[in-house]
Amino acid sequence: MNPLIFSTIISTLMLGTLLVIISSHWLLTWIGLEMNLFAIIPLIIKSHNPRSIEAATKYFMNQASASMLLMMAILVNFMNSGQWTMTNLENTAASYLAFTALIMKLGMAPFHFWVPETLQGSPLSSGILILTWQKLAPLCILYMISPFINHYLVMITAMMSILIGGWGGLNQTQLRKIMAYSSIAHMGWMTAIIIFNPTMTLLNLIIYIITTLTMFLLLIKTTSTTLLSMSTNWNKFPLLMTLTSMTLLSMGGLPPFSGFIPKWLIIQELIKNNNIILSLTMALAALLNLFFYLRITYSTTLTMFPSTNSTKHSWLLNKTDNLLNLPTLTILSTMLLPLTPILLFMD
Repeated sequence: MNPLIFSTIISTLMLGTLLVIISSHWLLTWIGLEMNLFAIIPLIIKSHNPRSIEAATKYFMNQASASMLLMMAILVNFMNSGQWTMTNLENTAASYLAFTALIMKLGMAPFHFWVPETLQGSPLSSGILILTWQKLAPLCILYMISPFINHYLVMITAMMSILIGGWGGLNQTQLRKIMAYSSIAHMGWMTAIIIFNPTMTLLNLIIYIITTLTMFLLLIKTTSTTLLSMSTNWNKFPLLMTLTSMTLLSMGGLPPFSGFIPKWLIIQELIKNNNIILSLTMALAALLNLFFYLRITYSTTLTMFPSTNSTKHSWLLNKTDNLLNLPTLTILSTMLLPLTPILLFMD
């Protein structure tokens, strides 16, 4: 891609998200979401194959439908309140429409079908943006309107997302689809606590972005897209495969890694608010995610390839050797558990 065009697309993508974050006006927020949408489409189809075009089409159709629902919610709210501010969403129909639009943009159940297909047809570099940066703007809006949303609807949606994110990833062999279902489950955890303690949502979002970014950079480094291709990388990248297994266990929420922090604190906060059954169900559903993370770990690091690799170089040249931020991201995604008392004090 032309460097000038690429820099323009990235600038538009960043500006759209920042406009949503700093704005309290519904119209400016909607414009920021549209800038986000139109900037990510060229990044999805940059590989120029039918699969990426199909993925971009599915992504555009879903996001455009969500934008129309959000605009309808904005107009209904304006007709009833006469205001454009985001902190005034008293109308019930407007809050339902806005929440539906946001969970469509976040890829949560029952509007999760586009996430695995879009991610499977996108390059790994674009998949990072879809699962991390593109979540910031809808979550920011959900954070601001959370007091006006029906609590039971939020809990049902969160629980469905956690369950589908766990069940959907069990029979997958494509790593991008596994990461997509992992994202669906993580979005469910973030939404479940946004009613009781929005700060926990931000903490979960930060750790989710760190671990997802680390995992995708490791996949780009090893050029792995399937379980089979990853299982043959142990002889070529033993250290990277070890880091990959640690990152996967952290994403599954296994102590003593960093991914255990948000799950621990969210379950603790739900129990404080007398949601014992919900927290127990969420903890059991998290075992589904941990199962397919452990399966990837077993197939990559705990099993050896039948014959030793006699070649020292890959057939395909790897041009992503300058990942200087990978050690830092790996440390952050695996070793933050001792900081939990400080995070509790800040909360």
